[in-house]
Parts: sequence; C-alpha cells; structure tokens
Amino acid sequence: MKKTAPRLPQWASEVIAHYSSRVSGCFLLHGNVNDHLLLPRPEQTKLGRLQDFILEMLLPRFDVVLSYDIGQGLKVERGGQTFSEWPSFQESGDLPGAPLPAIRLVNHYLKYCRNLRAMGKKAPQVAVVIRQTHLIIPAIPNALNYELNALASSLKGWASDISLQEHGQVAFCITEQINGIHPLVAKNPRICSIEVPLPNKEKIAECLEFLAPHYPKALEPFTGRFDHVASRLTGATMSSIEALLKRHEHEKKALKEEDLSDQKRKLVEADCDDLIGFVEPDRTLDDVIGLNPVKEWLRQDMTLWHANELEALPMGYLFCGPVGTGKTYLAECLAGEAKVPMVTLRNFRDRWVGSTEANLEKIFSLLHALGRCLVFIDEADQALGQRAGGGGDSGVSSRVYSMIAKEMSNTRNRGRLIWVLASSRPDLIEVDLKRPGRIDVKIPLFPSTDPDETWQLIKALSKKRGLEYPPGLSLSVKEQIPQFLTPGAAEALVVKIYRLHKGKGMSPEAALRKSIDRYHPPVSLEVLKSQTKIAVKEATEPDFIPAAIQGFIGQSHE
Repeated sequence: MKKTAPRLPQWASEVIAHYSSRVSGCFLLHGNVNDHLLLPRPEQTKLGRLQDFILEMLLPRFDVVLSYDIGQGLKVERGGQTFSEWPSFQESGDLPGAPLPAIRLVNHYLKYCRNLRAMGKKAPQVAVVIRQTHLIIPAIPNALNYELNALASSLKGWASDISLQEHGQVAFCITEQINGIHPLVAKNPRICSIEVPLPNKEKIAECLEFLAPHYPKALEPFTGRFDHVASRLTGATMSSIEALLKRHEHEKKALKEEDLSDQKRKLVEADCDDLIGFVEPDRTLDDVIGLNPVKEWLRQDMTLWHANELEALPMGYLFCGPVGTGKTYLAECLAGEAKVPMVTLRNFRDRWVGSTEANLEKIFSLLHALGRCLVFIDEADQALGQRAGGGGDSGVSSRVYSMIAKEMSNTRNRGRLIWVLASSRPDLIEVDLKRPGRIDVKIPLFPSTDPDETWQLIKALSKKRGLEYPPGLSLSVKEQIPQFLTPGAAEALVVKIYRLHKGKGMSPEAALRKSIDRYHPPVSLEVLKSQTKIAVKEATEPDFIPAAIQGFIGQSHE
C-alpha cells in the first residue's frame, strides 16, 4: 500500500498564509527549532532539520537562498551562480563571517535585486535565513553597544519594509526562545512570530510510521500500534525519539511497554535541559491516610476530568499547611488519580539577562505539548516571584511573576494543565496569583489530631520498612502517640524506630515505645500553630478544616 505524504504542519501553513496575503515578509520562528521534522515530499518522505524543511518545503521557488549563523558565517544555500553575477560580489569575492558585515552585505544584495526589478530587469527571488538569532542579537539592554543595536535595527528594518513581499523576498529569523533576543526584534509587531511546537501525538505516530522500516527490531512489539507508542512519548522531541530507536536497533533490543514511561521521563528531562522534573506517579488518593473531605472533593474533580467536563474543572489548586504535612505527596497522588504525569519546575532562574524568561518559555512549550498534566510548584511563595520585583534582581522576579500569572490564567489550558502550588507560607504568595481563575481551590493540610489516624499513619510507614507490630498494640500506644504529628514528622519517627530495630536488635514494639518516649518534635509548636492559622485562613471550604484544628489554633474559620 502506497503511503500518502504527510500534510504540512500548522505553523508552516501559517507562514505560507501570511506571506501569500502579504501580511508579513519577515518571520521569527521559535520553539522546537532544533528538532527533526518530516519533509513531506511526494516521492520520498524523510526526516530533516528545520533548515532543510524551510529550504525544500517553503522556499522551492526562490532563486537565491542565503543563510547565516555565527559559526559558519554567510553561505549561499541555493543559486550560487546567480549570486556570483552580482557586481559587488565579483569585486570582493568573499562572504563575511562576522555578523554586522554579513547582514549589511545581505541588505545590500536585497536592495540590488529590488533595483533590478524597478528598472524592468529580471531579478531573482531571494530568501534569507538567520539561524541562532539569539547569539547574534542577544537580549542585552545596552544602549552603547553599537554593533548589537545596528544588527537589531537591520533585522527590524526587514520587518518594517513592505517591499520584501512586493519584490519576492522573505526573511526567517530562527531562535529557541523569543525572550533570548534583542527587544527591537522580539517585540516588533511587524515581525510575524510563529512557534514551532513540539510534536503532538499525531505527528509522533506519523513519524514512527515512516521510521518503522529503518528500525524493525526496536519497534517490533508495537507494529500497528504506533498511536499507543506516540501517546506514551508525547512531550519528547522527534530527534530524541529517533536516537532512542537507533540505540535499541543497534543493540538489537526491542522497546518494551514497561520501558516507555521511564524513557519518556529521560527524554523529556534531557530535551528541556533539566529545567523540569517529570514524574509518572505510581500512587493514587487511595494511598492518602485521612483527609476524607479533601479526597472526596478531589475525586469528584477527577471524575469530571475523565468525563471531559472541562468547564467544571479548576484551573489550579493551592496545597498549604505547615512543613511536613505531605503537600508534595498529595500532589503525586492526585496526578496518579488523574492518570497523568506530574511536571515539577526546577531551577529555571538564571543570572543572564533574558535567560530566566527564555527558560520559562521553553517550559511552557513543553507543557502545551504534553497535553494533560499536573504542573507542581513547591515553595511557591519563593518560586513564583512578585508583581513588584526587588531592585537587586533587575526586574527578573516581576517578569517571572508576569509570565507565570499569564500562563496560569490562560483559559485554553482549562482541563489540560492543572496547576498545583504548595507552600507553608501561602500568605507570601501574591494575592493576584491566588485568585479564582488561577487558583480556584485552596486545600489546607494539617498535623494529625486524631490518635486513630495517627496510628494508621505510623503503621503504614512502618509496614513499608517491614516493621510489624503485635495485634492489639494500638490500645496501649495511642495514649502515648505525640499530638499534632505531621506525615513528615511521622516519617522521621519511623526511621528512628527502624534504626533501633536494625542497629540495636530491638523488637519493633520496643523500638516504637522507646522512640515515642524520647520523641522531640522537629518543628516547634509555635511555628506549627502559626502556619496552621495561615492555612485555615486560606481554605476555600470549611469542610476541609477538622474541628480539632479549630481548638488547636484557638479560633474559628471566618
């Protein structure tokens, strides 16, 4: 059966539409620009670089194609003979390598071709491709940097000059992140900015279909099921997926079902330069001890999620409460209940101008490609920045705040991305970030106030370490169990029990009693009470607050 050539991706169709309608002749392509793409040629589809795609798919009718990058300098990709007929080139016979002379030569040649057409002579159609634009005009706000500003001004001029389209000329600037390039170009409304997205499930499946004959052993278990593989690998780049197939084919090893989740995590984290952590949860809300009103609420939301009742879903949650109350654990259980991965933001802040914003831009592109997922931000009071940044960070904090706030309130993400913020000091998070439409449900987590619940927590944590206690022990132990025990403190207590059992040969019961007798809380009661009061004030539902907590803090929920 003959394979049909794949369709042009949406971003390429946008380029064609904007150019054909003469809306723009200068394009800023950003995002997944270093990946491999399917080149949908009728005679032979293949994977190629973005540079190849632009040259073959978007510029087949252009007579001269010039490209520039800072490493290789200016090159003639097509039409060398035509370009060599230019008198100015005949005089110098040299193509410059430095950015400013190269861009000026390109400007000179574009004007030369326009003049030919103005005189009624035949003029070649010319395309210019600038690769790694962020290295040529980086986002450095320095009014005294003449060369950088001159370069940015030249590229801005291409966008402002309507004669590009009128004279059959076009320019492409390529960069990973818009925030990494000079604002004269990044914020120019006349430059058509188009994102090249990460491949979605359909595109990955399409690529796998064409790669299958080259990697028969690696893909053998999934013949006819490439949609399944694609759904498990969504979020990874095609180049990283192909590298995975190459390695397995070389080792004569077939991909296994159980490998897909782990491989996806490795590929996604590597592609995103370790800016994010990628967790495939192996637990659900059934693994959470206590918190029955909270679990009931979350399960209702997940029922709506699975039923695709997206308009009834929250945009985000805030898990707040004292340190050690299991905020991260609850987020992982929620992701497991939702049957989606959990993405955590890592050290995306950078000291270089524009780098932090560029990192966030890359993270957001990945989140959009993943489809449904939970985005978890721990210690949100520190990670999310502030509306009014301090003077010592050059405004980075306020720009981080602005970018995240905009993304969190993007209604197109409802039912696709659920934001989960965690903080023991939610009062330090900007009020605007916690408003409905960004964070709709605020869930407080508290130390355990019920002896039965506390004992179940200790037993569950002990069982994971192989510690078993005699039946009926709970009756005599409950009275000795410390009050207001957080899951984190309970974990530390069980580790001590396990250490006594293994290190000194004590029975689990004896180790338990000794550990309880000598228990010292890791967090002072004053801090615990203060952070509990804050969590109570944040709660969106009174049912989330146990009656015993009201007595603990000495106030009612208003």
